[in-house]
Amino acid sequence: MKAKIHVTLKSGILDPQGKAIEHALDSLGFKNTANVRVGKYMELDLKESDQAKAEAEVKQMCEKLLANTIVEEYRYELQ
Repeated sequence: MKAKIHVTLKSGILDPQGKAIEHALDSLGFKNTANVRVGKYMELDLKESDQAKAEAEVKQMCEKLLANTIVEEYRYELQ
């Protein structure tokens, strides 16, 4: 089973990397961009075949290591 995990900053949290990219895009002539946000994307292969167990395991991974839940939020999909 494969887990696809997206981690992004919560809304309202300043994203300096996103702001730098937004300014760089503007300086390159891409004037129609705004509110750029940067996040992380991870793919994991899980040996677990039970959907419920895999989901619980991925949630624990995100809560304990992959996302700082104070300032970040995460979502995932299992395939």
